[in-house]
Amino acid sequence: MPIGCHAVASCLSLTFTLLLHVMDVCLPHQAENGCPESCFCSESVDGGLVVRCSDMHLIAVPRDLPNTTQHLYLDNNLLLSIPSDAFIGLPLLFKLDLSHNRLVHLEPGAFQDLADSLSSLDLSSNQLETLDPKAFGELRAQTNLSHNPWLCDCRLQLAMPQLLLDPSSLTEVVCNTSEPEELQAQGMPFILVATDLDFCAALRRTTDVAMLITMFGWFTMVISYLVYYVRHNQEDAIRHLEYLKSLPNRQGRSEESLTLNTRL
Repeated sequence: MPIGCHAVASCLSLTFTLLLHVMDVCLPHQAENGCPESCFCSESVDGGLVVRCSDMHLIAVPRDLPNTTQHLYLDNNLLLSIPSDAFIGLPLLFKLDLSHNRLVHLEPGAFQDLADSLSSLDLSSNQLETLDPKAFGELRAQTNLSHNPWLCDCRLQLAMPQLLLDPSSLTEVVCNTSEPEELQAQGMPFILVATDLDFCAALRRTTDVAMLITMFGWFTMVISYLVYYVRHNQEDAIRHLEYLKSLPNRQGRSEESLTLNTRL
């Protein structure tokens, strides 16, 4: 056999041996840590468990994540929302990547169990329009909020002061649209325009008008009741007065009958 063929065969044999060795090391490690079928688990340089579930077309967060997970990658999937119990039982989770999904909603309590451990959260490149403080709770992590179609309105203006996230995180909230539109906040960092513009002014005016209409309705109803009450009692008073007027006549007729009977 030519020398070249021996060299190729040796390389192939060595490659195959190395592949088997990698499989012997990695697969038992995944089984030992309960790694989800749709994910790949490994150890980071600092010894923490890394769970990678990227690009797996996931529509929900896996339920069987190891409780020793420190780094979790769920980027480039099809997630639409994060439920309140998605990350229960992950007390060591330090980094969470949810970027490049289709997230439109974060349920209240979505990150409630991560407040003590999570340091880095990536929500970039999703479809989020607003922030619900109840979804983040006591979370203080550095959060990437860039490249979302943020709707800058009264709701967002009221929510911002309630968030405990790292302050630098909020600078990445750039207005895609605004309500009211005449404020023209598109393309501007919300944290800057919110200090000069009042997004709740129009809502307060609308609320004041609605309150006036409601008060006028109650006033009309009360007046109608009073009119009915007066008319009803006036009719009763007239009937009672007529009854009283008839009493002397009845008494006179009774006396005449008694006199006539006495004479007889």
